[in-house]
Amino acid sequence: MLHISKLTKEAIKEIKLIVFDVDGVLVPRGTKIKQEGNTTTLETKRIHEKQIEQIKKLYELGYYVDINSGRGLYMLQEMFREVMPFVSLTYENGSCSWYKGKLYQHVNSYEHLRHVLPKLQKVKHANIKGFEPKEFIITIHAHDRVPQIEEIMKTEDELYCIWNGEAYDIGIKEIQTKAIGLRNMMDVHNLKKENVLAIGDNYNDKEMMDCAGISVTADKTRVEGTYYVELNGEKLPADVMMTQILKVNGVKI
Repeated sequence: MLHISKLTKEAIKEIKLIVFDVDGVLVPRGTKIKQEGNTTTLETKRIHEKQIEQIKKLYELGYYVDINSGRGLYMLQEMFREVMPFVSLTYENGSCSWYKGKLYQHVNSYEHLRHVLPKLQKVKHANIKGFEPKEFIITIHAHDRVPQIEEIMKTEDELYCIWNGEAYDIGIKEIQTKAIGLRNMMDVHNLKKENVLAIGDNYNDKEMMDCAGISVTADKTRVEGTYYVELNGEKLPADVMMTQILKVNGVKI
């Protein structure tokens, strides 16, 4: 793995699509959620002004930009409203994409998940913070692992259950991944693997990063990449990477 500062203009000469994970990459990690009965309170993070300008500059240079996240569409629209004219939003681990006001649904998970959701909702544990509203996957935020959830999911052979340190993501194995969403957006833009650069920091980013010609990891302890960015807390990984891409293209910001 090379440090992102070693990324050159020659290395990215074939890149046309830049794909970003969200939490830990474009915004800080962590979700504040509280659920009491039928009331769910969820914090909405907003993209920083510097990242807004960086994404605009990438767009002006001719790059397609895809935000590829496990979050739901309504949340991503609120988080990235200022850059929506310049990006596509691929959401809920590759299940669907929004691009220029049009929806591209990649996965139909209803029949696969509808029977397990009531079982999970019956679990009572002090670690559970709440279920994040989603259309296609199930996300359960928790302070720490919940043994009852993991026991239920052991009986679901066709479903994955990923603990990412702050939440469980539950979806269809091999079908409902960020890679599926990325491949479909590559088809929309008529692109190949060598035309894609992707950055991620968590376990559910692995398949997406494997689909890219160049991958950048923002957390080497969780996922590998062609290049890496340190998790030092001073600058967001997306900031560091975009600064380097713009720099080698002769753009300062």
